[in-house]
Amino acid sequence: MTRVAAIDCGTNSIRLLVADADPATGEIAELDRRMQIVRLGQGVDRTGRLAPEALERTFAACREYAAAIKELGAERVRFVATSASRDAENSDEFVRGVLDILGVEPEVISGDQEAELSFLGATKELAGSDQLAKPYLVVDIGGGSTEFVVGDDEVRAARSVDIGCVRMTERHLVRDGVVIDPPTLGAVTAIRADIDAALDLAQETVPLGEAATLVGLAGTVTTVAAIALGLTEYDPAAIHHSRVSFEQVQEITGRLLSSTHEERAAIPAMHPGRVDVITSGALVLLAVMKRTGAQEVVVSEHDILDGIAWSAASRVD
Repeated sequence: MTRVAAIDCGTNSIRLLVADADPATGEIAELDRRMQIVRLGQGVDRTGRLAPEALERTFAACREYAAAIKELGAERVRFVATSASRDAENSDEFVRGVLDILGVEPEVISGDQEAELSFLGATKELAGSDQLAKPYLVVDIGGGSTEFVVGDDEVRAARSVDIGCVRMTERHLVRDGVVIDPPTLGAVTAIRADIDAALDLAQETVPLGEAATLVGLAGTVTTVAAIALGLTEYDPAAIHHSRVSFEQVQEITGRLLSSTHEERAAIPAMHPGRVDVITSGALVLLAVMKRTGAQEVVVSEHDILDGIAWSAASRVD
């Protein structure tokens, strides 16, 4: 077993996993898993730059994570940065700050690399089992982008497209710094048009309709699952490998579209950092299910973060 620390820094959140992993057996023993909403991608779609306040929120989380990594004695650390830092002109400021705090340089990976790590994290525990029909379509709805990966035990095809929940919210639901609440019909129509265009792009590379099982990852999907399950608090064990039907996703999306900020914030399992972006994320999930014809989505709590941990454990120094 190798003790590893994996950090996934996306557009909306930064997450840490410290675990003992054995790539040979597929065993992973989680020691610490945590998440903070830092909104690193704040305004990037509009300005092309990482905002100073977003960088400071992210660096504050990195300092906390550095202390946890040191305390638990991780032998290897891998820090992966995704959509927001790929898009920003001043990504060098981000890289320098992370290196100073954690002693490792963040790897600003491509969308295809992101997709492959998401697939690895979501499906490694399923390898060799008959729990779910293959091939899988793994869909990771992030803040800045959404990754699509089709595969069996290995990736067949992958594509990343720019329809994350934060990007869609900032592009269509924010006016003068304030989120339109609830969204207008025109705004929802514009979001749906962007999503449909992005799905057309994804489908050029990934055969979206050929998968036998749709596996959904990340905060949008797990939050929708928590709502569908009627959880009074967020419970990863209950959410992991739960199944949410198309009808449930459709009903929840409709409910979110007609709700106010206060009504969404009052949902028991809703993280405060997702209140303003969950509606856009749900629209992405619903559109994916319509496009693929999936009657249900299998929800996974294991995602790119677990894939980063496995990749760190498998590396030969």
